[in-house]
Amino acid sequence: MILFQNLVRQVKHLINTEIGVIDETGLVLASSNDQKLGETDPAAKEVAKSEEQVVFIEGKAYQKIFIKNKLEFIAYIASCDEESLRILALFSINVANIRVYNEEKFDKNNFIKNIITDNILPGDIHSRSKELRVAYDAFRVVFLVKTEKNRDMHTHEVIQSLFPRKTKDFVIALDSESTALIRELKSKDSHEEIEKTAKIIVNTLSTELMVKASVGIGSVVDNLRDLGRSFKEAQTSLLVGGIFESDKSIINYNNLGIGRLIYQLPTTLCKLFLREVFEEGAYEALDDEILLTIQKFFENSLNISETSRQLYVHRNTLVYRLDKIQKLTGLDLRKFDDAITFKVALLVKKYLDKVEKTF
Repeated sequence: MILFQNLVRQVKHLINTEIGVIDETGLVLASSNDQKLGETDPAAKEVAKSEEQVVFIEGKAYQKIFIKNKLEFIAYIASCDEESLRILALFSINVANIRVYNEEKFDKNNFIKNIITDNILPGDIHSRSKELRVAYDAFRVVFLVKTEKNRDMHTHEVIQSLFPRKTKDFVIALDSESTALIRELKSKDSHEEIEKTAKIIVNTLSTELMVKASVGIGSVVDNLRDLGRSFKEAQTSLLVGGIFESDKSIINYNNLGIGRLIYQLPTTLCKLFLREVFEEGAYEALDDEILLTIQKFFENSLNISETSRQLYVHRNTLVYRLDKIQKLTGLDLRKFDDAITFKVALLVKKYLDKVEKTF
């Protein structure tokens, strides 16, 4: 490797002893003796088999270099004295560091991960995308997949198998519960494609891993620099969706509606709003039957006939319940303004209950 050979050339000016790097098969990758480049060192097999970190063979010292617990390279120096061993140890550290740095520098997944987690300067994104040959200007969206914690599950591997286009789609394991999919789209308005992708993820994880998954979807962005925003929106989708739409497995940031606004409000303001809407004890006076009636009434766009049909009650019974709600709360749900106020109050109550339960 060129990087290893450059390192050898720097060391060569400091010592008079032959030094170099071979792989586990014995192929000489770098050497201060240029004639040995590309040759095979037969000692490599014996070094690889040995349980020792440093092995001495025919006047040479060989040191194993492990990357992620795997033997990747063997550094050697044509001397066995103490000074040479110190040089070999330092040389080996540099070889390992170069390998790791080079791997990270040219690893596309790591590059994308750094973007979405804000671990790269915005000004460096464009230049790095050129180095890695990742299209800077392209329509992309972030899917954040959340599953329960389980050591035996490999969610990111299943998702990777669904989207194998490694040059355009990126699957990043964030932790044992979260996996991000960065998907390249044909256009900004690929709404059907986005929904289809999310459904495929949820259904596949349910079928193959027998696990329930939630998918948060960010906004479509048209360049790499804005991927971080789409990722944060996907995170917000899962947080807000978990409060206001816990029955849904797919939550799109752009469909969060008023729940997104409530989530950003201070809890003190939310409590003040509830006190203004409901007199003390008014909400608590609403039993389960009444709350179900309210839910169905809203689901059917304040349509009395359709609501009574779905609740299997007479129209007059529904009207009686609505009158009861008005008497308890002072709000007539048949009036649009009162219905909006009540709907927002229900969402605020749901939000506060979740916050208080969390803390």
